[in-house]
Amino acid sequence: MIYLVQAEVRWDKVPIEHRVHYPFSLSAVNALQNPLRFHSPVTFIIGENGSGKSTLLEAMAVAYGFNPEGGSKNFSFFTENSHSGLHQFMRLGKGVKTPKTAYFLRAESFYNVATNIDQLDRETGGPSVIDSYGGRSLHTMSHGESFLALMLNRFGPNGFYLLDEPEVALSPTNQLTMLARIHQLVLEGCQFIISTHSPMLMAYPGAEIYQIVDDSIQQVDYKETGHYRITRQFLNNPEGILKRLMQD
Repeated sequence: MIYLVQAEVRWDKVPIEHRVHYPFSLSAVNALQNPLRFHSPVTFIIGENGSGKSTLLEAMAVAYGFNPEGGSKNFSFFTENSHSGLHQFMRLGKGVKTPKTAYFLRAESFYNVATNIDQLDRETGGPSVIDSYGGRSLHTMSHGESFLALMLNRFGPNGFYLLDEPEVALSPTNQLTMLARIHQLVLEGCQFIISTHSPMLMAYPGAEIYQIVDDSIQQVDYKETGHYRITRQFLNNPEGILKRLMQD
């Protein structure tokens, strides 16, 4: 199921003098001269640090109605006004069906989401929010365990999920667990758009991969990504690569 069909920057609304400044100067944003289209239930956006992939995903999330720090659309807490204004210039093309549930996981601020969940459960007398995450405070878990608790308990069928670098807290084994969960949810009518550095996650069969390189966004095959090639080269010859890197 495809709930978000495309995303584009409304360049006609961006003042010319602003286009050389952040966030419009980022490779991911500057390259988006045409709509970014989503055809697969799993799409990866990849690129080097600083290329703007997380800023682009954040702008899509905020334009869709999510809290900039993450969570479902019901989260309205505020910790730090650090998100860009790119969402004001984004136009999203939605599919014919509306997702039953939706969530924005922003790895760097998920701690704030966990804190807000605990606060809501202390302040309200209704059903506990944490029950949707497995019934145990996310602050009593490791970072990686809390990510898996989110995906295994809160994520459900017919959902739309934006994930920003979800692998950062996960061991290789748990990245495989996440892959299995993504596949289960795809079979249940879900769509994922994920920014990542993980060659393990982006191996998902049939996924679209958009790679940001030199102010361009190009769709690439998995084995053409720099992440795959560099990881393969290292694993095939760690001693040789380390020797070259550590030469005086």
